[in-house]
Amino acid sequence: MIRLPRAIGVLSSVVFVSAMVAQASMAQAPANKACGLVTESELQAALGSKVALKAGSIGDVQTCGGEAQSARVLLRLFKRSTDASGNAEQAGIDTIRRMGAQVDVKTSGGIMCMTAVPPANLAAMGFATTCTVTSKAPTFAVIEVTAKTQKDMVPMEKLRAVAEKMASRF
Repeated sequence: MIRLPRAIGVLSSVVFVSAMVAQASMAQAPANKACGLVTESELQAALGSKVALKAGSIGDVQTCGGEAQSARVLLRLFKRSTDASGNAEQAGIDTIRRMGAQVDVKTSGGIMCMTAVPPANLAAMGFATTCTVTSKAPTFAVIEVTAKTQKDMVPMEKLRAVAEKMASRF
């Protein structure tokens, strides 16, 4: 039988060791750099309104997102260990087209930009403009703006200008 003071001591030791392991794990995790890919003024110039961004993650993908009056913004920064060829992106574009969306894709200078206008029955999904910095593969940076209406879509050229600046920041 373990006496209560001994049990408390063992429990305290376990809690302390667990806290140290957790702290070491957090210290080894890379800092979220997704929010540092753009400045507030760059986003405001592209969107026409301010956006408060909040860092996050989805698995190993560093994210930074926020919402403006007429659109949502999501920045992603990640290192891809498979399919650096871009086949996954092409498959995604093909899927969106099969759903009936109008998709326009332009690639130049290591940046691929895309707009997607969904069919009327899928308009609730939003109207997306996305630019991906591909020139630093296997590390990729993506900025995606999903507008609530087609008239609020960010023009591809405006988002591409932001993506060009992003490319110098990672």
